[in-house]
Amino acid sequence: MSKKKIYIIEDDQHIRELLLYKLKSVGFDVESYADGESGLKAILANPPDVILLDLMLPGIDGYELCRQVRADENAQDVIMVMLTARGEEGDKVLGLEIGADDYIVKPFSIREVIARLRAILRRVKTGQTDLKEAIQIGNIQLFPDKHEVYKHGKPIEMKTKEFELLHYLMKNAGRVLSREQLLNNIWGYDYYGETRTVDVHISQLRTKIEDNPDTPKYIKTLRSVGYKFTEEIPDLD
Repeated sequence: MSKKKIYIIEDDQHIRELLLYKLKSVGFDVESYADGESGLKAILANPPDVILLDLMLPGIDGYELCRQVRADENAQDVIMVMLTARGEEGDKVLGLEIGADDYIVKPFSIREVIARLRAILRRVKTGQTDLKEAIQIGNIQLFPDKHEVYKHGKPIEMKTKEFELLHYLMKNAGRVLSREQLLNNIWGYDYYGETRTVDVHISQLRTKIEDNPDTPKYIKTLRSVGYKFTEEIPDLD
């Protein structure tokens, strides 16, 4: 089995070298970059499996790098984990909205970083052998093997985590799923209370599959409990 490739893009030399050494020591294939320009060039030339990305970089910052990676056809599905000292909720939400898959606030433990990486990669691997049959509810069709979603027969563009979340909701239609369940099954680990991640991705899904995201017919919110994908959607012609 080939090693998973990870790019570290971090301008703090101590953090960069520590991550490089520790991740290599547990079996990852790792390269590191000290600025956004060199990191972005490497990503677009040869996309890795995972990017560990500092936000406050010289030149191209982490937010802009993330946007450019998500816009590139060959790199848009790379797993993006943001590493930053900026832990305010607004910063986290912005990072998730532009395409980050995870968000780790400094100072962090190397053990936590490794555990999260392994969990994310494990989730991606098991997802490849998940349910293959197409799922249709109302006017939404999802094809797991093709990684495609259609509404009224027209394709909807989905980011990786949006697709995985929608797939999980639809195959569990009718069941109430807590934010913690969704975090554990989609992101692959306990997120220690960071349930805002789920809310952001649910909001993104609603803008894509609902006719009116403010009054959703498909993805229902159960206050203080979680979310449910409706089993049957009436009156959708």
